[in-house]
Amino acid sequence: MLFHIGTFHLDVDSQRQSPWHCLNPASRIVCAVLLAFATALTPHGRWLTWAIYAVALTIALLISRVTLTTLLRRVSVEFLFVGVVLLGTLFHPEGEVLWQWGWLRVTTHGLAVLGSVMLKALLSLLVLNLLVMTTAIPALLNGLLALRVPPLLVAILAAMSRYISVLVEESNAMRRAAAARNLFMGDRQTRLVTGNIIGSLFIRTVDRGERIHRAMLSRGYAGLPRPVEQLTYRRCDFVAVTLTGLVTLLGQAIYLF
Repeated sequence: MLFHIGTFHLDVDSQRQSPWHCLNPASRIVCAVLLAFATALTPHGRWLTWAIYAVALTIALLISRVTLTTLLRRVSVEFLFVGVVLLGTLFHPEGEVLWQWGWLRVTTHGLAVLGSVMLKALLSLLVLNLLVMTTAIPALLNGLLALRVPPLLVAILAAMSRYISVLVEESNAMRRAAAARNLFMGDRQTRLVTGNIIGSLFIRTVDRGERIHRAMLSRGYAGLPRPVEQLTYRRCDFVAVTLTGLVTLLGQAIYLF
């Protein structure tokens, strides 16, 4: 994970010009959350519903002009950890047995559950990364405040975003120092150095985070975020939210009638 730390540069495409970027942050959040929740709450095995959501997401990705290489690299790092957790859903006792070794058995029902859950995770990660990559962090926090998210929760998210930048800076500095001393000479040596870097990184980032927090308090930080600007809603915002709602309803209605 240490060597993928560069992917934490979150809002890499926030300055682009596209119909998606014309929406205010609150509307983007509503659209992304609607699609993510509709995807996650869909029962297992409804492949046509997820196909509809995938088509809608593909259109949104093309319209937003997001950097696909960065998006795929980021999703691959995140999906790696999610996929390891989801492998447990493969071994399910119900359904026709396709393969068995001792008490481990792969069944048709287990494959359906694994495919459904992994597809849910993939689509949700793509939606949320689209939102984060195309929206600046201050604008994203301002959109959450406009949607009446509790200010304390927004303050926690703001602190987390600042801490990630501290983590990235310290990690890059320590990695450059280790590379300059030729410490990455072999697999075993690299693992030892990486373990030491991770331990030192935690201590250094905590200490630096405390210094940054004291500096923020000395400059009048009260612990709660303040709205950067008053958001205005235009016709395109209402159209985008309405279309997203219709797509989510269409995906669910296919299996209801």
